[in-house]
Amino acid sequence: MHAQPAGPGATVVSRESSDNLSSGVSWGAILAGAAAASTLSFILLILGMGLGLSSVSPYEYNNGGALGAAAIGWIAFTQLAAAGIGGYMAGRLRVKWAGVQSDEVHFRDTAHGLLAWAVATLVTVAVLAGGVRAVIGGAIDTAGAAAPAVTAGVAAAGAKDDGTNYFSDMVLRSPGGSPATEAERAEINRILLADLANGKINADDRNYMAQIIAKRTGLTQAEAEQRVDLIYAQAKQAAADVKAKAKAAADEARKAAAHSALWMFVALLLGAFVASLLATVGGRHRDHARVFVRTTI
Repeated sequence: MHAQPAGPGATVVSRESSDNLSSGVSWGAILAGAAAASTLSFILLILGMGLGLSSVSPYEYNNGGALGAAAIGWIAFTQLAAAGIGGYMAGRLRVKWAGVQSDEVHFRDTAHGLLAWAVATLVTVAVLAGGVRAVIGGAIDTAGAAAPAVTAGVAAAGAKDDGTNYFSDMVLRSPGGSPATEAERAEINRILLADLANGKINADDRNYMAQIIAKRTGLTQAEAEQRVDLIYAQAKQAAADVKAKAKAAADEARKAAAHSALWMFVALLLGAFVASLLATVGGRHRDHARVFVRTTI
């Protein structure tokens, strides 16, 4: 903004002063730019959540990755917009460096934009620490939780609504006999889980369960032992299937976490570049904006 030249006898005095050149860093401008950038980033993040563009799920990796095309585009837009406005404000609001070479001015403006982006990023991470933890660490937590022990896998594979285990019911199944009690189910369940954890059935356990089967069903000891072997083999296969699925889920979760982190890195890198670039633009606009006051004698 320029004032009209004064008439004869008027003195034009510039408000710019070289007294502010004790430091090449204008922290006020940097903090102002960082505040604008972090605020805009937060607003756009909320908007993205409302539009469903900020959701990250490790279970969608096979359908385009943990971050879909829309989410990637929104993250990039958020970084470009927030970093751009923050960098421009940091360059535009800094003091004018009188008597400084143009190359040095360009470097300082670039540094101001980069510092504004860095402060804004740290503030955003601090404010949204829970959200960042959920995005980056959620997949890792899922991977750890999705790796159950063999015994837990068998119980999950055969669980029924009444809390008993399917395989223990198979051992105690007797069409013509009385229903098994909870204590009997619990005992057989403990035996099966212990043997599955050891990787093989104990001879004494096999003999004991065969005796129970023979007593309840009228089968011979040999026939009862065959049933025990068959049920144990089915339980062992179920445990292996659950373990394989858990391992696959953990691998997909790790891939999803790596995929998300990679795109976030790219978006942050774009933000740093745009903030530095627009800071130089704002600095040029600042240097070409001259403010005068008129005084008369």
